[in-house]
Amino acid sequence: MSEALHFAEHRLQEVALVWMGLVYVVRLFWLFRWKAGRDRQPRTGHRRDPKALGVLYSWALIGMPWEMESIRTKLFLYAQFVVFHLGVAVAIGLSFVIPYAPGLLAGRPWLVTAVQVMTGAACAVGVLRIVRRAGGRYMRAISSPDDYFSLVLLTVWFAFATLAVPNDVSSGEGVLLGYFWMTAFFLVYVPFSKISHYLYYPFTRFWFGRTMAHRGVYPMTRGVK
Repeated sequence: MSEALHFAEHRLQEVALVWMGLVYVVRLFWLFRWKAGRDRQPRTGHRRDPKALGVLYSWALIGMPWEMESIRTKLFLYAQFVVFHLGVAVAIGLSFVIPYAPGLLAGRPWLVTAVQVMTGAACAVGVLRIVRRAGGRYMRAISSPDDYFSLVLLTVWFAFATLAVPNDVSSGEGVLLGYFWMTAFFLVYVPFSKISHYLYYPFTRFWFGRTMAHRGVYPMTRGVK
């Protein structure tokens, strides 16, 4: 392993992770400066149902596509969503496995294939999302330059991750260098992009769930008129 690759796999990633952690801490301090408002209407939900149940339902809703009509009618888009975000999780995990636990992949060719299938599928979904965003009139209308930049960069990153999985430097270190430099760039850039929405997801869904429980909407009850 060259010094350039060792730096990219270790020191560069460590500095980028520390940077992202510091930025997120600052953003969370800023978020909690504001006190959430109270509901201004009387409670209309069942008094026996605690608001915590509405919060749990709100958090879990993302994994219950049958509960949302907008998703039930567009299951293919939901499948893309699942594959894309699983690909993100796998590609991030890979950035820790290759430097710190390379033996996990070296002795398990089936695992290498599984990771490549996952990141490769996420890359394909990224291409579909780029086409949909650029080709749809309504999607173009609500898209910012950051949307396009982040999506294209993520798609290319998935491609590098797919090629980097075998962790083979016999034919050169270009793929691994590209993958780790792109990973470090994401760690620095993501807190300032729309991708940072996942940081706020637990908090926004918490307050949304409490409010909907207060109004008697969450959790949804079927068969009740």
